[in-house]
Amino acid sequence: MDEQKNDQTPKIPQRKQWTKLKGENSWTMFKVISEFVDGFEVMNNIGPCISIFGSARTKPGHPYYELAVNVAKRMTEEGYGVITGGGPGIMEAGNKGAAMSDGVSVGLNIDLPFEQSHNPYIDPDLNLNHRYFFVRKVMFVKYAQAFVVLPGGFGTMDELFEVLTLIQTKKITRVPVILVGSSYWNGLRDWIVEVMLKQENNIHERDLKLMPITDDPDEVIKIINEWFDSEDENHTLQPNYDL
Repeated sequence: MDEQKNDQTPKIPQRKQWTKLKGENSWTMFKVISEFVDGFEVMNNIGPCISIFGSARTKPGHPYYELAVNVAKRMTEEGYGVITGGGPGIMEAGNKGAAMSDGVSVGLNIDLPFEQSHNPYIDPDLNLNHRYFFVRKVMFVKYAQAFVVLPGGFGTMDELFEVLTLIQTKKITRVPVILVGSSYWNGLRDWIVEVMLKQENNIHERDLKLMPITDDPDEVIKIINEWFDSEDENHTLQPNYDL
């Protein structure tokens, strides 16, 4: 019996080990700090901006590309600067629209092993390069007075839901998050309403007000202007200092 008990004794699993641990990890903190400092020094001086998100794969001439150009152009005509990810596609369109109106045109580039290179419509002194995605995200969010989101892939969805989460949890100021391209976004919103809200009760109904959908550049401007002209709440143009 004792032998049978011994045979049934559970084996203690061998603890996993790193394959290789680079000695430079302790220096990462200084790289991160340096990237934040460089970004803050530039972005603190550009004035109120609006961040535009969207796919890097959208080609010039595509309806969404041209829509992004027109939206960005209207925003700079209203006195806002434009912040994009600095790459091709919708990002390029946003910077192009800003440049067409001689507005502030910021590009927050990211070092990637493929695809990303800065577009030619960024102001030369506002073309920032990032090593870390999380630092880049802070720059997108900290200085934005609103967010305009055009159709895109995983990266765009990541940026969209990050912003919605930060607003929902009151980590940043509540500002408009405008989805541009109704045929693209309506299905997602329907799923959020029917499944996320009604079926699973994972969000509050008031959260849906964070995501107006439109196809009209003038409507984008109207939403933003009405937000900051509202007498019901004290909406002011200022960076998100909590970030």
